[in-house]
Amino acid sequence: MRVLVMGHKGYIGTIMVPILIESGHEVEGLDSDLYEQCTFGDEDGIQDIPTLKKDIRDVEASDLDGFDAVIHLAGLSNDPLGDLDPELTDEINHAASVRLARLAKQVGVTRFIFSSSCSNYGAAGQDWVSEESELNPVTPYGIAKVRVEEDVMKLAGSNFSPTFPRNATAYGVSPRLRFDLVLNNLVAWAFTTGGVHLKSDGMAWRPIVHVQDIARAFIAILHAPRELVHNQVFNVGCTEENYRIRELAEIVAETVPGSQIEYAESAGRDKRCYRVDFGKIVQILPEFKPQWDTRRGAQQLYEAYQKIGLNLKDFEGPRYRRIDHIEQLLSTGLLDPTLRWRIEKTALSVAKKR
Repeated sequence: MRVLVMGHKGYIGTIMVPILIESGHEVEGLDSDLYEQCTFGDEDGIQDIPTLKKDIRDVEASDLDGFDAVIHLAGLSNDPLGDLDPELTDEINHAASVRLARLAKQVGVTRFIFSSSCSNYGAAGQDWVSEESELNPVTPYGIAKVRVEEDVMKLAGSNFSPTFPRNATAYGVSPRLRFDLVLNNLVAWAFTTGGVHLKSDGMAWRPIVHVQDIARAFIAILHAPRELVHNQVFNVGCTEENYRIRELAEIVAETVPGSQIEYAESAGRDKRCYRVDFGKIVQILPEFKPQWDTRRGAQQLYEAYQKIGLNLKDFEGPRYRRIDHIEQLLSTGLLDPTLRWRIEKTALSVAKKR
C-alpha cells in the first residue's frame, strides 16, 4: 500500500515507519516536527522518507490524494500538554483529526487508522475493561480521543474503513523518546538519581506496551481483511502486562543497580486507573504477536540511558520534556500561541543550525 503516516517524526512514528517499509509499503510522512531538537541519540536513527512539514490543522485534500491508507498518530501527546490549553487540545486532537478523516474519505483513501488510547477508560477502577466497556476519560487528552472515535465512526462506509487501536501506555526506546510515560520515566529517575520516583501512591492499575509492539499492531490492522477491522476498536497490548504503578517501580528497582523506590511528599491517589483486557486483538488479528515484556523493556531503557549518558536536567527539562520544550518554543517566539511555527523564526533557526 501507499501509506501516509501523520506524526511520523514522533515517539511512535519514528519506530513505525521503518517497520512499515520493511513490510513492503511505500511510506510518506506529514509532521509539523515540534520536537525536531529533541532527538534521543543519533539523528540518523530517524528514517528519511518523503515528508511534508505541515500542521495537521492545515492539511488540504491534495496532501492526501493517491494514498491507500492514512495512519494518524499526530497530536498533542500527553496530559500536561493537553492541560496547557484544553480548547487548543480539542482543536488539534479532536476537530483537526475529524476534518482529516473527512478529507481522506473525500479523496478516496480507503483505510484510516486512528491512534486512540486506553486512557479513554480513565477512572475505570479495579474492574476489567474491554472494547465494549463504558468510557470515562478524565483529561482533555482522553476526552479528545473519545470524541474522535465517536465522530469518525459516523464517516465509515463502503469506500472508507476506519479502525481505532486503543494503545496501552507505551514504553521503550525511540529516536523521539518520551520521558513522561511511566516506565520510561521511572527508569530515568532511577538511572539519574538512584531513586525510583513515584508521584502517586502507586496503587492505580495501568496496562503498558512496547512502542515496537504498537507499530506491529497497526501493521496487523493494515494487513487484515477489511471486514475484520472495519469501524472496529482494538485494545493494543497484552492482558498479562497490566500492573499497579508500584509493581512497575519494583521492576525498575530490580533493573537499575542501587536504586530504591521513593514517594513524592504529595503522593496520593491517581484517579486514572484501568485494567484492560486485550483478548480481542489476539483473537481477530493473529498477525499481531507482541515481542516485549516489561522487564525486558526496562533493561532496554536502562542500557540506552547508559549509552547516552542521560542526566536529570535533560529528561526533566526542555531538551526532552514535552511541555517544557513547547513552553520554551513559545517563550522564544519560534511558535505562535496556536502552536504553529512562525515562518521567519523557523528559517532563522535552520540557518543557525547550518
